[in-house]
Amino acid sequence: MVKRTTFADAECPVARSMDAIGDGWSLLIVRDAFDGLRRFGEFQRSLGMARNILSARLRALVEHGIFELVPASDGSAYQEYLLTQKGRGLFPLIIGLRQWGEAFFFEAGEAHSRMVDREQGQPIRPLELRSQDGRLLGPEDCRRIAASERGHGGMP
Repeated sequence: MVKRTTFADAECPVARSMDAIGDGWSLLIVRDAFDGLRRFGEFQRSLGMARNILSARLRALVEHGIFELVPASDGSAYQEYLLTQKGRGLFPLIIGLRQWGEAFFFEAGEAHSRMVDREQGQPIRPLELRSQDGRLLGPEDCRRIAASERGHGGMP
């Protein structure tokens, strides 16, 4: 098997994040965890993935600290996959991908799942990127500053 290139030491936070996530299947596993799935069999039924592929993805997500294995909540001999704080930090990414998909991959009126506020039952607002002073930002309003421009990787 060909070894995958690692970005674990990359300067770019996007590259390091993708190194931990690995591929789209991993994000679908995380999505399902936000929907309440916790057991291997639940993920397998939901995604229809081959067991060996799912096992490898879950193992990598545990190794990267996105999930932790915990005893089954029902006291059985099974183990469950629980999102860690790092894993829960992926929620805005999942919502962003969902909203991007809704905007660009569905025809007007085409049925799709919806994300709503649990308390009010209302659709959630689109994610927005804002400056420190509250201005709405787009790609043209932002630029990346390389670590070498800032000195030893610290913030300016």
